[in-house]
Amino acid sequence: MEITYEDFKKVKIKVGTVIEVKKNEKARKPSLIVKVDFGAEIGIKQSSAQITHFYNSENLVGKQVIGVCNFPSKNIAGVKSEVLILGAIEKDGKVVLVHPSQKTDNGLDIA
Repeated sequence: MEITYEDFKKVKIKVGTVIEVKKNEKARKPSLIVKVDFGAEIGIKQSSAQITHFYNSENLVGKQVIGVCNFPSKNIAGVKSEVLILGAIEKDGKVVLVHPSQKTDNGLDIA
């Protein structure tokens, strides 16, 4: 299905920096609760993400990520998930996060 450029412009995809990570103990599948600072316009958003194969609090805090910031909030295992953190999904279901190749300002648009 094709979309128009006007459709794409409706999606707020932004750069943010992970500021806090903890396990989502209530999730059926191993998940992390990730808080991301998306800058002044968007602020701090949290997500419940199934990214435990490669990521934990030690290697994720301070890392920049890419997120879709204008989906409606969703309750995932008792967590208000406010952003979709983007990643490549390998055949076995493991997620490799998408991130900038160099440090940039939080809140910048992805195009």
